[in-house]
Amino acid sequence: MSMPLIQLQGITKTYGSGELASTVLNDIDITIYRGEFVAIMGSSGSGKSTLMNIMGCLDKPSSGEYWLQGQDVASLSRDQLAELRRDTFGFVFQSYHLLAGISARDNVAVPAVYSGLSRPERQQKADQLLTTLGLADRLENKPNQLSGGQQQRVSIARALMNGGEIILADEPTGALDSQSGADVMALLTRLARAGHTVILITHDPKVADQADRRIEISDGVVVSDPGPSKKAKVPALPAQAHGHGSLTAELFEAVRTAFSALSSNLFRAALTLLGIVIGVASVITMLAIGNGSQQEVVQSISAMGSNLLSVRPGAPNQFGRRATSTLVAADMQAIKELPNIEAVVPEIGGSATLRFGNVDHSPEINGTSADFVRARLWPVAKGTFFTEEDEQGYATVAVIGQSVAEALFPEQEPLGQYVMINTNLFQVIGVMSAKGASPWGQDQDDVVFVPYTTGGLRLFGQQFLRNITVSVSEVEHINDTEAEIKRLLIARHGGEDFQIRNMSSIIETVSATTQTFTWLLGSIAAISLLVGGIGVMNIMLVSVSERTREIGIRMATGAHTRHILQQFLIEALVVSALGGAIGVALGLAATALLGSVGVAVYFSLAPVLLAFGCAFATGLVFGWLPARKAARLDPVVALSSE
Repeated sequence: MSMPLIQLQGITKTYGSGELASTVLNDIDITIYRGEFVAIMGSSGSGKSTLMNIMGCLDKPSSGEYWLQGQDVASLSRDQLAELRRDTFGFVFQSYHLLAGISARDNVAVPAVYSGLSRPERQQKADQLLTTLGLADRLENKPNQLSGGQQQRVSIARALMNGGEIILADEPTGALDSQSGADVMALLTRLARAGHTVILITHDPKVADQADRRIEISDGVVVSDPGPSKKAKVPALPAQAHGHGSLTAELFEAVRTAFSALSSNLFRAALTLLGIVIGVASVITMLAIGNGSQQEVVQSISAMGSNLLSVRPGAPNQFGRRATSTLVAADMQAIKELPNIEAVVPEIGGSATLRFGNVDHSPEINGTSADFVRARLWPVAKGTFFTEEDEQGYATVAVIGQSVAEALFPEQEPLGQYVMINTNLFQVIGVMSAKGASPWGQDQDDVVFVPYTTGGLRLFGQQFLRNITVSVSEVEHINDTEAEIKRLLIARHGGEDFQIRNMSSIIETVSATTQTFTWLLGSIAAISLLVGGIGVMNIMLVSVSERTREIGIRMATGAHTRHILQQFLIEALVVSALGGAIGVALGLAATALLGSVGVAVYFSLAPVLLAFGCAFATGLVFGWLPARKAARLDPVVALSSE
């Protein structure tokens, strides 16, 4: 005879070890040729189903040799065994093992998913098989809409999807009524006559008698085997078409399966999404608030001028103590002669009482120069600022802030009016534009500007300056200019009795501080995203446990390890991506709402990409463990799961 299709030599299967060891199969020798119709009969617990699982490459023997078409099965890898199940075997189970959430057509098409056929090709072939088996009107029915006999015919159609050269039928009539059982046996007989090798597992002698050869097994030992049956020439089976499946097609199919699995349990999927949605929305909103606050603070400080140097009295080691003022107008004039100087603005002042009519107000009085507006980038809203001539002439003119104007002139035009500052009469010649609060909460508009010469002579009774603000022309050389001013003043004063503050460095420091605050807010929000990721992992682990039998069915029909890994990993990624997209929309909406009620927020693409990327990475990281667990399941253990 020709080379055996299946050859088992000394096959033994033992579960457990030591005193708990249980031998299910003991020294089994069986040879089966192509085209045979063989019934393996035995009582419950005789080991016949274990023998079928070994023949179908769902399980491995503890010892012995298994040769399939002349190839040693023991030498094959996990994925090579999956290819054998996909291309050579077709399984028909007593409990049908159909996937509950999909139609009869899609159940039949499952093996072709792993052989690379395109979706239209799979569906067309599935329709042909189901039509041939009398189920043309049941293509879209799900398993729970079919009778037992119809489900078994769907199972047989699935076994034939990739050719089914060897049909392994485990108690195919065990759960059927007599008529349905007879129909299934007639169908298996026709398949055997058409050239398929049919191996039937049964405990019923009447069913076994319909086969051409009956092998009896008891307590794991073959007790009767007439040997290979002598048959006429076996018809050749038609060659089966296989597609050239690409990784893109595999991933697309995995995504489609993921959406199908999620839609079958929408409530649980929604709860899983919720954790990701809250996490992503929180990250976007918190970062928007943090960035908005950062920009607001930096803009407030920058409004003072990032090209400014502030010279104050007091040695560098006098922080926290009242410093003796040593800065005078001559220092200001000397600084003006240095290179890279755009403007030098003195400041002298304090608080004073203003009176207009019967209204008193106590703002800050700032004696400064005509360059103040240009150096501080603070324009006049009405009227004019005083001039150098006003400084030289000790003019009693004043420019008031918005808060002063509102306090003293609520219903009048302030320009041209005279106000009493202490005991001196000053004419209002201008009103400054609104400045708002400083970063420290001080009302910057509650101020009156007068020429520093007039203030020193008439209001404060002293000529020492409390501050000299220097505006530089080229910010990139501000550090060099600071060093020049320091050398000049040390030479003039005979020592370092002053401090110089660089506004650009202050802005950098404040920016770094607020950036830390922003990341702190983002980190707090990211914790919720982490919790959402843990929820994804938890749900996916539950899903693997619930769908263990589905995994076994897919493995029995040819799924590689990577197919199972892809399926569950992509399910986790789909959940995270959907949650991320919804979270982005919710986060942007929440940020817009906060902005509309006056909260300082700042929209940018980076936090959105960061939050969505973190959500996607969360799905990848937390989905890996459940997917890996699913991919490493033993096919026979998975199939026996309930």
